Amino acid sequence: MNFQLATEPIDPGALARVLDDPRAGAFVEFQGRVRNHNDGHAVRALDYEAYAPLAVKEGTRILEEAASRFALINAGCVHRVGSLQIGDLAVWVGVTAPHRDAAFKACRWIIDETKARVPIWKKEHYDGGATQWINCATRRPSPEPGDPANPSFP
Repeated sequence: MNFQLATEPIDPGALARVLDDPRAGAFVEFQGRVRNHNDGHAVRALDYEAYAPLAVKEGTRILEEAASRFALINAGCVHRVGSLQIGDLAVWVGVTAPHRDAAFKACRWIIDETKARVPIWKKEHYDGGATQWINCATRRPSPEPGDPANPSFP
């Protein structure tokens, strides 16, 4: 079980090879990429920051919990920090398990728990020059566009 923060681009092929195990009937991975929009705003780039000692400790705890909960053979998660561009790989999760159901469920659980529990913040850079820091763990979804409860953009 290995949780890492990375300042360099993530190599999913190399990470998958580390998890290769002849006991595994299933390998599932998730790749989260920087997209060009969020909450109705055009995004041109992101910055990620993390409190590394706590992030790695909590990320490792999540992987250990997943291994126990889903009877995994192995799991890994890498989250980028620093400046990322549209299309860059921001987070990678990979799991191996004897069976596919456990692997799919574990992969989803790991990314959801990582977003909820690991102290990582992102700064979105919008078209027009505005920026906004977002704590990924406490962020609530915005109302749909056109909803009167949707606050105006700064």
